[in-house]
Amino acid sequence: MITYFHEVAGDTITVFIPETDADLREFMHWARTKPELALDTETTGLAMYSAGYRLRTVQFGTAHEAWVIHYELGGRFREAADYVLKSCPRFLIHNAPFDWLVLDAHTPVSMESLAPRTTDTKIKAILVDPRQPKEGGIGTALKPLSAYYIDPGAPDTQGDLTAVFNSLGFTKETGWAGIDLRHPTYNLYAGLDVIYTARLNAALDVEHTRLGVRPSLLSYEHEIAYMCACMQRAGLVVDLEYVDTLRRTLREEEEKYLHEAATWGVSSVNSGAQVSEALLAMGETLTEKTDGGGLKVDKEVLLPLADLDRDWNRIGARAPNPLAEAVLRAKRAGKWVSSYADKFANNHDANGRIHPTVNTLQARTGRMSISGDFAAQTLPSSDWMIRRAILGDGPTHIMGSVDFQAIEMRVLAALADVRRMKQGFSDPAPDPALYPNGFDIHLYTARLIKGDGATARDRKVFKGAGFGKVYGGGVKTIARQTGATEAEISRAVREYDRVFPEIRRASSKWQREAKSRGCVTVTPTGRILPLDRNRMYAVVNYKCQSTARDVLGQAMIHMRDAGLLEYMKLPIHDEIVFSAPKSDAKDIAREFEKCMTMDLFGVPITAEADLGGRSWGSLYGAAA
Repeated sequence: MITYFHEVAGDTITVFIPETDADLREFMHWARTKPELALDTETTGLAMYSAGYRLRTVQFGTAHEAWVIHYELGGRFREAADYVLKSCPRFLIHNAPFDWLVLDAHTPVSMESLAPRTTDTKIKAILVDPRQPKEGGIGTALKPLSAYYIDPGAPDTQGDLTAVFNSLGFTKETGWAGIDLRHPTYNLYAGLDVIYTARLNAALDVEHTRLGVRPSLLSYEHEIAYMCACMQRAGLVVDLEYVDTLRRTLREEEEKYLHEAATWGVSSVNSGAQVSEALLAMGETLTEKTDGGGLKVDKEVLLPLADLDRDWNRIGARAPNPLAEAVLRAKRAGKWVSSYADKFANNHDANGRIHPTVNTLQARTGRMSISGDFAAQTLPSSDWMIRRAILGDGPTHIMGSVDFQAIEMRVLAALADVRRMKQGFSDPAPDPALYPNGFDIHLYTARLIKGDGATARDRKVFKGAGFGKVYGGGVKTIARQTGATEAEISRAVREYDRVFPEIRRASSKWQREAKSRGCVTVTPTGRILPLDRNRMYAVVNYKCQSTARDVLGQAMIHMRDAGLLEYMKLPIHDEIVFSAPKSDAKDIAREFEKCMTMDLFGVPITAEADLGGRSWGSLYGAAA
């Protein structure tokens, strides 16, 4: 038995590394007496579906002891670890989905067995404070949390390991696979992580009690995490032949627009100085500054100059500036080839699938994001080119999507109790002559303000004003996004406040409540959301975004209970992408719609499903 001693918060802790059968029997005897153990794994890296990926160690611990089992050695080492994985009643894991998926793939213990026995300390920490350090929070990683809650002197053993990797000729990425399994720093790092996790869990229990975090919210988040891990495990089928074509097409597009930009004197589209100088020479007005004092020429500035909205559709407000459009399209093509096409080509598994990671509590508001092989939520809502690379689960499957209808405005109406808005949403049979495509809250708003003669442009302006209420955008930002003048938007916002006065009153009330709680607002589900003292107005945005996310989460649980989890591929913003057998797709789509239909404080929440062909892109206009 190799034994290491270390000090944590004034206590001497012990890390055991079994070497013999007798050591392993001692480990199993120790584990049998524990109703709950912290659990962690060490692997060859993060790309868990890549060829040659290995599970190297599995470690178990309490607040004072850790056992690091060298799973990679096989034989009795695996048997001992598997025994404890199967028999221990409860596990504490920091960032559980990663370890669930690793253990599911490399041990006989399934995620279905592990997940119900798990408490994720990362989830518990986020429910106390979801902010990252740059936002004034503690962060969500184990080491900063341990330094805050357990021991300010908690060592950065990962930093120590990186130094060891470098000394052995490895990089930070290759060291995890290459370091000797018996290296002392490696084993101490592995053992300390479970000890910190066990201690962190106890500290977070105290915080949950102090803050009144609802146990039901913690349980709910674990259910969402499990469902998203199931989606990650299943993965997405990639059309590799199409991906080859896509890579060539995007590189050609990038070259085309780089050449176009060069004709305007811009040799590097990433040079803000070159782009701004050329735009000024073309007669454009640029006023916003970067932190460094230069003129801003980011996407938010260039899109309106190119007469494009956030989804890259024409606004129709001005003649497009050819340089602004060339810079945007060159940068987008370059980003798409590296962020999507190349990743599809290089990161698929042996079955031609990619496995995006769904981060279920990524934003401060709890909204989900997707990372790893496919950051799908960053795609424009109108794009088909990238989505065309994703196929249904088999030759008889087609892709579908089910999306909430105007969820942001419905949530706002519900939370702020906006009378006239709620009346509009609750109308069971809107006049088909006025609303041929079904009820439209933005056209409804325009008609309340401008009368039945309200135009499509009026709708666009008031839609911008409404989203400004939800997302906190200022007049200048809304004007830029809609193509309207700042004067038009200012008038629209004033009119919005006149017909929906409850929104301003709710904002003032929520800000007062947040100030009384120390710049913290609490959502209907009990989620604690810290606010920035100089941006208290963001309380409307935070409450609406967070509640919309929880409406989606509740719908996902309805889907699981209805037996739809096997069809679910990704949650993106306010929609669920799914794959279903073509013969049953209509019935499955109706079930998805039913699961997303509910009532929120008197406001009906509705959804609409759309079925396409074999590719996801077919839902957006792709031929296949």
